Amino acid sequence: MEQRLTIVGLGVSDLKKATAFYEEKFGWEKADSSTDTITFFQLNGILLSLYLREKLAEDAQVPHEGNGFKGFTLAHNLRSRAEVDQLFSELKQKGVTIVKQPEEVFWGGYSGYVSDLDDNLWEIAFNPFLELDEKGNVSEE
Repeated sequence: MEQRLTIVGLGVSDLKKATAFYEEKFGWEKADSSTDTITFFQLNGILLSLYLREKLAEDAQVPHEGNGFKGFTLAHNLRSRAEVDQLFSELKQKGVTIVKQPEEVFWGGYSGYVSDLDDNLWEIAFNPFLELDEKGNVSEE
């Protein structure tokens, strides 16, 4: 198996509301390939998809019930602490749920968490040990 990630799929309770959240709160544009039953957002090299939770669970042949911590987070890294603070300020003004305010963290970075409408956690961070290229991709150089 090649070492890559193509799509992150999130099961959501209401596709229209979840799509509006990412468009209005994060300022993202949905991809032309989106339909009435699935929304795609083109990220830097991968897709984020939104699909009804029950249907996604049915496709995987697993139960859809469950709540609380999902065992994963999504991360959006920025180039400075100031950028993290600025983005948190903008998201708060838009009514996004702030789970944890940005702070210096044990691993040497600066981060906080927000959640979407389905309680998917987004870490917004500055990692001084992670190089980002001009497009925001992780650079190994």
